[in-house]
Amino acid sequence: MRRLVPTTLLALATLAVSLGLPPMAGEAKDYGQAGHVFPVIEPDLLTMIETRLRRAEASGELARMEAAFARRVERKVRQPDPVAGITRAERSRNWDYDPSIVLERDIRDHGGRLIAAAGQKINPLDFVRPRQELVFVHGDDPAQMAWALSRYGEAQAKIILVSGSPIEEMTRRQRRFYFDQAGRLTSRFGIRHTPAVVKTAGKVMRVSEVVLKQGGAG
Repeated sequence: MRRLVPTTLLALATLAVSLGLPPMAGEAKDYGQAGHVFPVIEPDLLTMIETRLRRAEASGELARMEAAFARRVERKVRQPDPVAGITRAERSRNWDYDPSIVLERDIRDHGGRLIAAAGQKINPLDFVRPRQELVFVHGDDPAQMAWALSRYGEAQAKIILVSGSPIEEMTRRQRRFYFDQAGRLTSRFGIRHTPAVVKTAGKVMRVSEVVLKQGGAG
């Protein structure tokens, strides 16, 4: 049997478990000799897995597993998990977010010339000025969707959902929508309630959580 690197062994072991193979031997202990001793014949792990895969393919099990996996992926794309902890705004809040970062290492060009040194503070807004505002809403809240769509054209803002289906909204409204996957953006800006708007204000980003009045006006 050819030598395998640890990561390959781990992958094979995981695959073996998923295919229902019997567990591999664990800690060895010497219990002495009792009766006749026979040589231990260990099957080639790769051969065993390959055999199981061929059987699964021949029986159609492998195709069913692939189809089920594809359906799960499609459901996740069409209906992502809602961002946890984001609720409707009940009071207005405004604050500034500084996007500056401190470099962990030197940045040099292709010729080795220093562009920025480690420890230097860099503000992306010194180099890039976002043209669109970011508008965060619950996609399954009709009032929030109506509020965002009535105030922001596609050239003015990116509408980012924290719940609902961006694909269904794009199909229905013929406009591009985004989704805050795993709450990365709301966490970065400190947003806990929607609707929320993020826009450039000089050297910082101005963040606002908006209270919708009766009827959806904000």
